[in-house]
Amino acid sequence: MTNFRRVFGDTKPVIAMVHLLPLPGTPLYDEEGGVARIVDEARKDLDALQAAGVDAVMFGNENDRPYELNVDMASTSTMAFVIGQLRPRITVPFGVNVLWDPMSSIALAAATGASFIREICTGFYASDMGPWVGRSAEPMRYRNRLGRKDVAMLYNLSAEFAHSLDARPLPDRARSAVFSSIPDAVLVSGAITGEAAPMAQLEGVKAVLPTTPVLANTGVRHETVGDVFRVADGCIVGSSLKVDGNTWNPVDPARAKEFMRLAHIARA
Repeated sequence: MTNFRRVFGDTKPVIAMVHLLPLPGTPLYDEEGGVARIVDEARKDLDALQAAGVDAVMFGNENDRPYELNVDMASTSTMAFVIGQLRPRITVPFGVNVLWDPMSSIALAAATGASFIREICTGFYASDMGPWVGRSAEPMRYRNRLGRKDVAMLYNLSAEFAHSLDARPLPDRARSAVFSSIPDAVLVSGAITGEAAPMAQLEGVKAVLPTTPVLANTGVRHETVGDVFRVADGCIVGSSLKVDGNTWNPVDPARAKEFMRLAHIARA
């Protein structure tokens, strides 16, 4: 059984984001509210998402702009503390994503018991954070050294906030990445958080990877989840479940429940 199937079963999962508030040391950190506020807001979002019936959640430091490629250990440590505080409340599989540092994500997964990670582990990009080089050989070896071969590795193949310097078409890069880096699933993203990738890209990647799970990573909305699920093997969703569909707002329980209603129809 693959790690992906072990975590998500045979369904096309809806993986919902718990976007943590800015962490200590980052420019937008709320020093007055402190870590207690980060825990409290994450708890509210987690409860709303689980009540809506999502299949899994993923904790991410989306608010830690500008992002780092080698993340400050304070960020990873704080994420571990927050997840530890919420761990008794989590009733679905959960994953972690430390933007944009695969090794930190692996360490965080090992420390918290997370079932999967999402990261950029392949490719070469010109990005808002500077030159961005995938380190495909390192994360999986690190995962295994930490005794967590069971952690599912979800690789984002079309990096947000970046332009690939690899001239190969995305389906060719996807096929090559699966052959050389053996991820458990691949993700197709839009240009930035909350923006969808063109359906042609999703279709092209799935066409060359019929036996590998391919998920839509950004921009899936209530009105598009049906179309996405006709092609993809699941999705990761954040912005669409927020108040007014705004990435930086809290989760809207009603929007989350409606999204899951439409997802169940699409899966049926």
